[in-house]
Parts: sequence; structure tokens; C-alpha cells
Amino acid sequence: MWIVNNRKIFYIFSGIMILVSVIAMLTYGFNLGIDFKGGSLLEINYIQEKPELNVINNVLSSLKVEASVRATGDMGYIIRMKSLTELERVSVIKALSIDDTFRFEEKRFDSIGALLGSEAAKKAIISIILVIIAIILFVAFAFRHVSKPVSSWKYGMIAIIALIHDVIIPTGVFVILGHFKGYEMDTLFVTALLVILGFSVHDTIVVFDRVRENLRVNKNKQFIEIVGESIIQTFTRSINTSLTVIFSLLVLYFFGGEVTRNFTLTLLIGIIAGTYSSIFIGSPLLVTIEKWQKKGR
Repeated sequence: MWIVNNRKIFYIFSGIMILVSVIAMLTYGFNLGIDFKGGSLLEINYIQEKPELNVINNVLSSLKVEASVRATGDMGYIIRMKSLTELERVSVIKALSIDDTFRFEEKRFDSIGALLGSEAAKKAIISIILVIIAIILFVAFAFRHVSKPVSSWKYGMIAIIALIHDVIIPTGVFVILGHFKGYEMDTLFVTALLVILGFSVHDTIVVFDRVRENLRVNKNKQFIEIVGESIIQTFTRSINTSLTVIFSLLVLYFFGGEVTRNFTLTLLIGIIAGTYSSIFIGSPLLVTIEKWQKKGR
């Protein structure tokens, strides 16, 4: 019951997190990867000795190539640039050896046109919207027999509020990391958001389903008591399930490849936010809506 009784504290905390995220988005904007805005990505790994970051930046500046350079591992760099022709690419590769002083291997080179990048961005937005619509319809259908004291479509609405919470927070974190650390949002980031949506709604529905069952069995209890008991009954399960995933993601983050590191970090932030919203936001909102309905009557 303590979660339901102190729900305003959790609302305020989530409100602050969302506000900070939205302000960051409006202030800093989105640092999109080449998947969305087009450009070239080059990943290299030096063999014996690695030049300093400022040396790499100076070399690229001398070629009049605007680039974003980020260290990866102990001996590598990931370099993001405008779309390069084959001749420009050869010039960049040659220059990065610093007059053949530093030997390196080219691990990957990707190039995407601006038109394809724009198309990818549109498809990413459409994908997220379609997933949210599908979730609304599913939750409304799954709880279609629940009408009192909160109708089925409101369960769907609350699920979407929780999902918006779970998308905005990792997005806000990545906007801040993008501004200060150069982190970019690519198609893997969108994939991570879609995974978060699925994981979060699964967790939310588990609690909602227990509320539905307790409403059927305990018809004489107050709604706030039923919701509080339902949260407690599913609390350990939700936490244990999330911790299992989080531990796996932590291993992947620290010991996995550089390519999947941002993807893993997005999942970590989103799953923590999703677990929090399922327990501390979604179900308590049922009580809040029920109380609003009573006041309206």
C-alpha cells in the first residue's frame, strides 16, 4: 500500500525526469547518426601505437573534412564524416597514418546518402507510432471485460502514458550524452526503443492483470486496496525479471563490442525506467483516475 499512498512523490520524480529530458531535447537537439542524416563512418584500429585525439582532428582539418572523432577501445577511433567519394576516402586513410608513422587496420567503412538517411528517420518514427497504436488496441481488447471502477480503454491510456515515460527518459539521456560526449542516435537506438516498449508494456500488463483478477475475487474491497495488493503481489516478480535482464545487459555493455555499446546502454536505461513506471506510475494512475471519477460524480 505504501506505493499507492505515496504515488504523488513518484509522479513528481517522473515529472522532473521528463521535464529535464524535454528541456534537453529542445535545447541541444538530436545528435543523429549517419543512418538518419547521411554521411560516412570509418572505424580504425592502430596496431602498435595510437596517436592522440587532437592529432587526428588536426589531420582531418588539414584535409578540410568535418569529422566527429571518438576513441574506441585502447587503440581505435570511430570517425564520422560527411559522405566521401572513393578518392576522398583514400586520402583520409592515407592521412590517418600520419606520414606512415602509425600503422592501423580499417575495421569498417559505411556510407549512407542523405536521401536514404531521411527515409530511415521517417520509417523509424512510423515504426514507433505503429507499435504504440498496436499496444493501445491490445490492452483495450485484453481488458474489455473490465468496466468498473475504471473502464478498459483507460487501462490502455495509462499503459501509453507509461510507455511515453519510458521512451522520453532514455531519449533525453542520449540527447545529453550526445551534446557532451558525442553519442549519436542511429537505427540501433530506435531498435532499442522498440524493445523497451515491448518489455515495459509486458511488465505493466502483469500488474494490470493481477488488478483484474483481484477485482473479480474481492468485490467488497476498496479499489485503492486492490491496486495496492496487486502491486505487492507482483513486485518481487517484476524486480527479479528486470534484474535478470539488467545483469545480462551490464555484461554485454562492459565486455561486448563497441558497435552494440550504445544499443545496450539505451536498453539499460529504458528497462530501468520501464520497471519503475510499471510499478510506481502505471498502477497508481488507476487509483488517481478512479478518484477523479468519484469527484466528477
